[in-house]
Amino acid sequence: MRWLIVSDLHYSLPQFDWLAQEAPRHDLVVLAGDALDIASLVDYRAQALVVCKYLQRIAETTKVIVSSGNHDLDAESASGERIARWIEDLRASGIAVDGDSLALDDHFFTVCPWWDGPEARAKMLDQIEADSKARGARRWVWIHHAPPRDTPVSWTGSKTLGDEDVTGLITRYRPDCVVSGHIHQSPFVKDGSWVDRLDDTWVFNAGRQYGAPPAFILVQSKIGEAVWLSAMGAQSVRFDAPLVRPLPSLRALPDWFDAAQ
Repeated sequence: MRWLIVSDLHYSLPQFDWLAQEAPRHDLVVLAGDALDIASLVDYRAQALVVCKYLQRIAETTKVIVSSGNHDLDAESASGERIARWIEDLRASGIAVDGDSLALDDHFFTVCPWWDGPEARAKMLDQIEADSKARGARRWVWIHHAPPRDTPVSWTGSKTLGDEDVTGLITRYRPDCVVSGHIHQSPFVKDGSWVDRLDDTWVFNAGRQYGAPPAFILVQSKIGEAVWLSAMGAQSVRFDAPLVRPLPSLRALPDWFDAAQ
């Protein structure tokens, strides 16, 4: 199964155009938060409408997972916490969103929201606890916009801005993989990275770059390899090998990547 992972597109329509064109070549597309952009001059409602159209079109060609990020919060819950209501509306199109769990082949995906207060956080913790049992023998993957704190995937170049709770949850539940975003600079700065490993848990953050295509990660789960591509070049890791730094740039892409094109 091939996954295409992006995050932090921030209402970049050229990047959504690229994603819609590229998606049919893959078995799964993961958008790990911040599809919208609170700094944009475009009205939030218009952004949500346009992005929903893109994601619905993509969902007609492949399976899609979308989690919320801090830029995606467009409404308030009954308790006054900020939520991404527009993302919830995607569920009717067959897209797995915040609060959903999804079994695909031998993997089990838990889609976590960006939580703004204790109510949403408690729901996320309940979901993770339930999914720890529901996953069975499948490999467990979390989609959570904020990466774990004190790791290269949460490093800005001067400080760490990850989520301490995520670090603790990884230690407690030991998922096989966590797909994140949020810290745009991490893959591009000294001592940062697009990938890390906490014990047996692989953690990814594709980072953000301008223009099309976005920085992205391809995972070939049956082979057990991930490739990161950006304006900085390409790097890869094998899941059955230790993570050794610094990661070298690839001189040639893997055969499975070429076949995917």
